Amino acid sequence: MITYNTDGVKMPNIKKRRTTAWIKAVAASYGLKTGEIGYMFVNDEKILEVNNEYLGHNYYTDVITFDYDEEGVISGDIVISLDTVRSNAELFGKDYDEELYRVIIHGILHLCGINDKGPGEREIMEAAENKALELRNKV
Repeated sequence: MITYNTDGVKMPNIKKRRTTAWIKAVAASYGLKTGEIGYMFVNDEKILEVNNEYLGHNYYTDVITFDYDEEGVISGDIVISLDTVRSNAELFGKDYDEELYRVIIHGILHLCGINDKGPGEREIMEAAENKALELRNKV
């Protein structure tokens, strides 16, 4: 089950059924099934609090993924700052909705085993995001 919740922000205008079908299709493209995945949309203040408390980081970010995967099944909590998504969309000259869907799937790709912190990993993640975004148009 995939759930969508908010804390301190208005629920973004996403089509939940279509988004859920897309997430399942992306996971399936990696040979994985979806288990319990919880999205929490928050503001910058809340994501900074989560980043501090759970990761010991004192900075804003767009997404934090907590991985509870088991063999062949992706599960986790994904916290997304809508404030940072908006500022990143402006910074990179992207449409807000496009940036939001990129961040939504970014967390799923982490659950699928793709990282973005090591040498060359950022490019692999970006390619995976682009492939997943193309799949969204087909779901």
